[in-house]
Amino acid sequence: MLNLAILFLIVAVVAALLGFGGIAGTAAGLAQLAFFVFLVLFVVALIFGRRASL
Repeated sequence: MLNLAILFLIVAVVAALLGFGGIAGTAAGLAQLAFFVFLVLFVVALIFGRRASL
């Protein structure tokens, strides 16, 4: 999931440098969404991982 966020971030930066504002904005939004989904899944995995070991 983190790889997907980084990929969309790179696409957004390249599109912004080339002048494609709409594509850059969309890719940046998708990168942000993928990163927050990754964070939520990471925190959930940490919580359930600790509960299983107790």
